[in-house]
Amino acid sequence: MKPKSLRADVLAGLTTSFALVPECIAFALVAHLNPLMGLYGAFIICTLTALFGGRPGMVSGAAGSMAVVIVALVVQHGVQYLLATVLLGGLIMVAFGLLRLGKLIRMVPHPVMLGFVNGLAIIIALAQLEHFKDGEAWLSGTPLYLMLGLVALTMAIVYLLPRLTRAVPPALAAILGVGLLAYLLGLPTHTLGDMAHIAGGLPVPAVPDVPWNLETLAIVAPYAVLMALVGLLETLLTLNLTDEITESRGYPDRECAALGAANLVSGLFGGMGGCAMIGQTMINLSSGGRGRLSGVVAGVMILLFVLFLSPLIERIPLAALVGVMFVVAQQTFAWASLRVLDKVPLNDALVIVAVTIVTVFTDLATAVLCGIVIAALNFAWQQARELYADTHQEADGSKLYRLHGTLFFASTTPFLNQFDPAGDPPQVTLDCRHLSFVDYSAIAALKTLRERYAKAGKHLRVLHLSERCRKLFKRAGVQHE
Repeated sequence: MKPKSLRADVLAGLTTSFALVPECIAFALVAHLNPLMGLYGAFIICTLTALFGGRPGMVSGAAGSMAVVIVALVVQHGVQYLLATVLLGGLIMVAFGLLRLGKLIRMVPHPVMLGFVNGLAIIIALAQLEHFKDGEAWLSGTPLYLMLGLVALTMAIVYLLPRLTRAVPPALAAILGVGLLAYLLGLPTHTLGDMAHIAGGLPVPAVPDVPWNLETLAIVAPYAVLMALVGLLETLLTLNLTDEITESRGYPDRECAALGAANLVSGLFGGMGGCAMIGQTMINLSSGGRGRLSGVVAGVMILLFVLFLSPLIERIPLAALVGVMFVVAQQTFAWASLRVLDKVPLNDALVIVAVTIVTVFTDLATAVLCGIVIAALNFAWQQARELYADTHQEADGSKLYRLHGTLFFASTTPFLNQFDPAGDPPQVTLDCRHLSFVDYSAIAALKTLRERYAKAGKHLRVLHLSERCRKLFKRAGVQHE
């Protein structure tokens, strides 16, 4: 590795580690867990995925999307059942990667990706508003003005510093600069230490203390499956986004397997489950982190914060971290998607808006599923409408139908409506040179058409079936000659 790249990765990893800490603590508290569980999970998952994953530069940790999934489990059954769930979820992720199912991410349309990015950007921004509270009450008066001033100063440094120098990541300079200013001036503002004390020791391996029987499996399996699906989905979508930003190619199957293994280790060492974190990934990439070292540095620094540096890290003003995350939210949001809403097809605009809204108000898995369903239904509708027939009266008095398009479940009715068994001559030919049969509905439609002509006492001849279509008919046991 070149010295310049090495330096960039180290500084980017250090910057990312500062942004990881409050997020992981907050997500642990959301899940009713000890903050150290979030930090241990972030250290293990971030380090292992950086070392062995399929996408250098991407940052994983104890993510909020997965924390929300397991809140009910922790409340009802306790922490030990959570750790068992993390283990099972990790196994599912490993299996997903080994079965090479990462390619399924190709089924996610680009409008869904835009909605995903926009939704997460809004969630990142909204999550920062919690830091403007003192307990349950919103800040007011001097504390509010001080908080707003420090946030604005942080954002100004992040935006303006690159115009002066690129020697230091602007987010790192902003966090350290605002932290030093607050310390030297003795400003009475909330710090990271107000969220939780993060001093601790090394994570200790232990098997979850639960009964290893079918009853336990019945409890943890639904949460484990949901955790794995949400984690894999967010990871693969973030991987796609990272590929676009870096103009390079990651390996989704390898990333899935590495993420699963990291969750297994995290569960065995008392950490939360986790997946890719889009906000921290954006910080890492914008700070120059492109290699595996950036993720390793971010993970190791979290452990060092816990073991040795907690007195220093707890003095960092929350305002500095909030300011950085506001910038991340602004840079993550796909503003170009707003400009093209009136230029793209209406259905694509609907998908972008729907996925954004559903992501904000429910969860990522539901949002992406809704987006894929809307896109798939629209695609099916468009394909069904494009099926048409050319007809020609032959010299011998027979009639030729030349079909164009795709025959599948949504286009069987338009297909059958092209023909007139009652009015056609005794001999009819169907030319399938430009017609593709996709599913069993297509086979059934052709069988129905044959029966209609036979009932009318006429003969239907089918020509130019592709080899794939012939195999499809043969497998279904339907005569096509």
